[in-house]
Amino acid sequence: MRVITDTVELAEACASLAKADFVAIDTEFMRETTFWPDLCLIQMAAGNDEIIVDTHAEGLDLGAFFGLMANEKVIKVFHAARQDIEIVHHLAGVIPEPVFDTQIAAMVCGFGESVSYGMLVKKLLKREIDKSSRYTDWSRRPLTDKQLSYAIGDVTNLRDLFPMLRDQLHENGRSRWLDEEMAVLTDPATYESHPEKAWKRLKMRVRTKKALGVMMALAAWREKQAQAQNVPRRRVLKDEAIYDIATHAPTSESELAGLRSVHQGFSRSAKGKSVVEAVKQGLKRDPKTLPALKRGEPLSASELALLDLLRVLLKAAAGRHGVAPKLIATANELEKIARGERAALPSLKGWRRDLFGADAMSLCQGGLGLAVENGQVVTFEWQELPRGSGKETADTGKHQDMPARKTSHG
Repeated sequence: MRVITDTVELAEACASLAKADFVAIDTEFMRETTFWPDLCLIQMAAGNDEIIVDTHAEGLDLGAFFGLMANEKVIKVFHAARQDIEIVHHLAGVIPEPVFDTQIAAMVCGFGESVSYGMLVKKLLKREIDKSSRYTDWSRRPLTDKQLSYAIGDVTNLRDLFPMLRDQLHENGRSRWLDEEMAVLTDPATYESHPEKAWKRLKMRVRTKKALGVMMALAAWREKQAQAQNVPRRRVLKDEAIYDIATHAPTSESELAGLRSVHQGFSRSAKGKSVVEAVKQGLKRDPKTLPALKRGEPLSASELALLDLLRVLLKAAAGRHGVAPKLIATANELEKIARGERAALPSLKGWRRDLFGADAMSLCQGGLGLAVENGQVVTFEWQELPRGSGKETADTGKHQDMPARKTSHG
């Protein structure tokens, strides 16, 4: 293991790593007190090269590392890659490509939903990871031998995991499935920042279009402030305060001062005045141009029944194909399918449609039935009997309308 603090040494190391077919990569960063991640360490492993880059080293230029990330001849192997890629993109405008995410690969291979790195290492490599340094302060110097050992272990294990998962994907014929997931991770649009969409992060709901317009304006204002000041969003304005202000829509400092969610003196500050201006801008929004309000209306009895059937269908498909159910379809997607809101859902496209989406649509349209056979859930093409024949219950109970072909087992 080498700890690199010098630009020339980093360039030499990256040149050596660029000769490998793949490089295992991980980062350590801090984000508790900043909006943008503070990159503290970069770990890389390929072949016999095991490298830690101290990104806090004075005068260190990371250009060679970013060049390696952009090298399309080298596969970049991460576990739960989203935040690592986001850091690289923010610092250099580079999207690492091609990418292999071992967490997603493990889900495709049937290791469960959002399988942890430690569990994957234990199952495939029969190794135990010492997690005592997991939540250490990576920004503090000097780093201890224990911290360095933990950090380099992340990528040496990744280096050994990658061939095993890659080979299993090939054997299962599922490499294409992973390619579809990696296309999302390597799409620059995934990491673009749009302050005007920041309101979608908020879990609170408002009751009127007027309040929604104010909420959207406040969320956009907060996002811009947090980015410019490089502080967490909550440090600028808490979510609860945004909801309170959006609901009451104060158009003066005195009205703002009367809200319980705003601390004393805030309304007279420059930040308070900016909030009032954001409220006024939000009130100017044409209600017709605003998104529809989410009323949170409960599902009807028939929609709830359909949702239960969709859950059974998903579990059956996931069990048959050995794929984590969450990777095929989320709970939110199942509810949307049950409601009839089926446009642009990932579960109805690509390989997910082959495993589940096509059957889900057929189920919703009355063309597919579910039954239990030999203790397993099976699907069959439904052939509706004439109403009033008196045979509907008896015949379906005997599976007389089922063809021999079964399309899903769980």
